[in-house]
Amino acid sequence: MIYDDRTYSILVVSASDKFNELLSSVLAQGAEGMYSPVVRAESVTLAKRELLQRNFDMIIVNSPLPDEQGINFAIDSCRDKSCVCLLIVRNEIFDEIHAQVIGQGVFVLSKPLNAMILSRSVKWLESARERLRSLEKKASSVQEKMEEIRIVNRAKLVLIEKKGMSESEAHHFLEKQAMNNSVTRVSIAEKVIRLYQENA
Repeated sequence: MIYDDRTYSILVVSASDKFNELLSSVLAQGAEGMYSPVVRAESVTLAKRELLQRNFDMIIVNSPLPDEQGINFAIDSCRDKSCVCLLIVRNEIFDEIHAQVIGQGVFVLSKPLNAMILSRSVKWLESARERLRSLEKKASSVQEKMEEIRIVNRAKLVLIEKKGMSESEAHHFLEKQAMNNSVTRVSIAEKVIRLYQENA
């Protein structure tokens, strides 16, 4: 199996030693370092403290927990974080809980579990997390492009106000300077802005 050196940080929220051992054996089957770090919390309260310290790629919640069911925690984790969440509940309440959390993107499994089902579920989480990573990259790229446009437009405005250029002349100036100096238009725009800020 080839995973392109992907790694997944996991927060396991479970008070069950039996479940924790099963999950540990499943995660041990992954490539070395693939699941790292794996942090365990025995209650929702402790899990929330962990989330204050860092973000996780995956959160696995084994309900119920000593302080609450963990259902709202799973929903909030998916809503507020760029992570994927697996909620494990008793079989008799599976349909009810699934209906409650499906709109938030929470994956749900029912007990009892075996290693094969849990392993496949972790693979689903990997796929979902990769999809989120792809969307995050696209969003970041769009934000970068918008920031570049903002900087270039600001530099054009400076050239129009300080040098009396028309908009097309300012555009051509930035393009030509970038080409002549083998740098990006944004780099030239930033220099123009700095130059006139210093001389203001």
